[in-house]
Amino acid sequence: MASLSESEPTNRGSMWELDQNLDQPMDEEATRLKNMYREKKFSSALLLRLAFQSLGVVFGDLGTSPLYVFYNAFPHGVEDDEDVIGALSLIIYTLTLIPLLKYVFIVLRANDNGQGGTFALYSLLCRHAKISTIPNQHKTDENLTTYSRQTYEENSLAAKIKRWLETRAYKRNCLLILVLIGTCTAIGDGILTPAISVLSASGGIKVQNHNMSTDIVVLVAVIILIGIFSMQHYGTDKVGWLFAPIVLIWFILIGSVGALNVHKYGSSVLKAYNPVYIYRYFRRRGNTPDSWTVLGGIMLSITGTEALYADLCHFPVLAIQIAFTFIVFPCLLLAYTGQAAYIISNKQHVKDAFYRSIPDAIYWPAFVIATASAIVASQATISATYSIIKQALALGCFPRVKIVHTSKKFLGQIYIPDINWLLLILCIAVTAGFKNQSQIGNAYGTAVVIVMLVTTFLMVPVMLLVWKSHWILVVTFIVFSLMVELPYFSACILKIDQGGWVPLVIAVAFFTIMYVWHYCTVKRYEFEMHSKVSMAWILGLGPSLGLVRVPGIGFVYTELASGVPHIFSHFITNLPAIHSVVVFVCVKYLPVYTVPMEERFLVRRIGPKNFHIFRCIARYGYKDLHKKDDDFERMLFDCLTLFIRLESMMDGYSDSEEYSVPEQRTEGSIINNAFPAEKTINTMCSNGDLSYSSQDSIVPVQSPLGVNNLLTYSSHASQAVGNELEFLNRCRDAGVVHILGNTIVRARRDSGIIKKVSVDYMYAFMRRVCRENSVIFNLPHESLLNVGQIYYI
Repeated sequence: MASLSESEPTNRGSMWELDQNLDQPMDEEATRLKNMYREKKFSSALLLRLAFQSLGVVFGDLGTSPLYVFYNAFPHGVEDDEDVIGALSLIIYTLTLIPLLKYVFIVLRANDNGQGGTFALYSLLCRHAKISTIPNQHKTDENLTTYSRQTYEENSLAAKIKRWLETRAYKRNCLLILVLIGTCTAIGDGILTPAISVLSASGGIKVQNHNMSTDIVVLVAVIILIGIFSMQHYGTDKVGWLFAPIVLIWFILIGSVGALNVHKYGSSVLKAYNPVYIYRYFRRRGNTPDSWTVLGGIMLSITGTEALYADLCHFPVLAIQIAFTFIVFPCLLLAYTGQAAYIISNKQHVKDAFYRSIPDAIYWPAFVIATASAIVASQATISATYSIIKQALALGCFPRVKIVHTSKKFLGQIYIPDINWLLLILCIAVTAGFKNQSQIGNAYGTAVVIVMLVTTFLMVPVMLLVWKSHWILVVTFIVFSLMVELPYFSACILKIDQGGWVPLVIAVAFFTIMYVWHYCTVKRYEFEMHSKVSMAWILGLGPSLGLVRVPGIGFVYTELASGVPHIFSHFITNLPAIHSVVVFVCVKYLPVYTVPMEERFLVRRIGPKNFHIFRCIARYGYKDLHKKDDDFERMLFDCLTLFIRLESMMDGYSDSEEYSVPEQRTEGSIINNAFPAEKTINTMCSNGDLSYSSQDSIVPVQSPLGVNNLLTYSSHASQAVGNELEFLNRCRDAGVVHILGNTIVRARRDSGIIKKVSVDYMYAFMRRVCRENSVIFNLPHESLLNVGQIYYI
């Protein structure tokens, strides 16, 4: 996937210099106070409340692991007490090294303004190095309040790593492929977590009814799964307050039962806290298939760890650290220790050790709580999958799908209908197809360990570029992480024929979709870059553009932040008329989690005022949503009106030296005389601060009312702006047309069979079934005009 730079000049000459002066990039205000992200300070009471609430969102998946770990570790039964002690010791130190030390105290700090997950790490890296494969960013984007980044000394290790990553396109592509692998495998978690959690919880029915068939248990699990996915469109806003109490009760339950079993069946199991028993276990069992089978089952004790990172969202890192350290971790240790004590005394019950170790007096309440906890764990993973898809879509790696915002209070609560039903179908297929926890567990373990390995590798550039860590600390982190994760990975790979193939098939399918979509998106962008028309040529046609200017406003949508898109030149060469007002609209997504509303729109004028040509750039983060009630057309028009007002205000400055605008000087008398300096305004279409800049001149504006108190207008300037606003309103009343480019990508005739299938069939099919931009921005259908063109790659 080759990439282009928008700033790369071709055929430098007088026309190129003229075009650069006519269509300069938008320089934002340099004096804006950047509210760089910092960990907010919380009171102790609020921090404890957030720690409590995080239980229901973050730890549900990790908390339900005791339902199935020992069964998957010993699918063929237990013969020796030492095997159980060794397995327990492995569980204890795996929980200590991976979730506690690696994730809770290290990886969680690598968040993108509070957002976690694979794509959040990638976005963080894209801001610190030019590794994005779609180079539509500009230095003005770095002035966003959410665009935090580091600076480096020329000869520092971080600067060298940054230059090394930026030198070749294949390095950027390899990093993107690594991110896509982790993302696709994480989507597999969204399928396997509900399947194994609900099936394991439903298995409690059979423990008290020995004659019940497995098919009944599977049927109950399928019914619960259908209920979970069918309720997704309601969101979790109304019932989310129940999640934390349910999970807290669950942790108290498993911790108490574990402590009771240790007291009841003997405390000799506590010697597993000595790590020597891990060495003794492998020395005694040797490098046999059974020892690696146990290792693959123990891997399931840390499932949900990656979801812990992906679901970081609204909780501060300290709240999650408190919840895990003081509630989750000790309760899990007690639960596994108690089960191990029970299994040593009842080796024949290893298959359903969790439910059999529960006292009869509280069995059915425990079954209800286990089922509710499994539902909460499933809900958290499903929500994380929606978030992953949304991030991939925003970064150009997934087809446009419908996204529904389910909460008025929380930005991150979304619902994706197409993905929801696909997950349901795959969940039912996995549950009904395998019918047992063992094979689903094998598949689940494979998915989890791959995502962990991806996170480990991505943490290396994050530690070097973002944290500026010493290379010794980086090496120490990766060595200790791989020492634990690679043995688990090898154990899971050995189980590919026993169910481990499922996440690999799911990951390959989603990876193919993402890679093909992203590849064709990049090629379309390169086509737009190569075929864009010189702004000097457009303005050389004169105010009428060589056509009849009919009343109305034409919004021309393009992916370019500068230059004139080819669809516009194609449009004006085939039609004899164009609208009186033309606005080039560029909607682009940045590697930030959100763009504040007051900084979303950038508006500028192109050429002299009598041309009535403008450019508007709408910037979004990967968490931002296009809500159904947003009127994108109205927002564009309001920003355009605001721009004209502020432009006139700035032209009228005369009183204050502090707010004066220096005269712009450019080379060449033609530019000075024919085309006055162009203005750029960062506008907000609702209440808030407004900012204006004229090329490199920076002038902060507090509000329209404050400006009126500071500035003095001449009657001529007031009349001029009034006339232009009146002209703009007349054009809007005459009609608004949204001109969208419809670039059809085709493979060349001499292309290979794989490329032809990918581009001509897969990408073409995805383009047909995905949502159009007009639907995403809620543009009126009767005002749309599609301009088609074919591009061969």
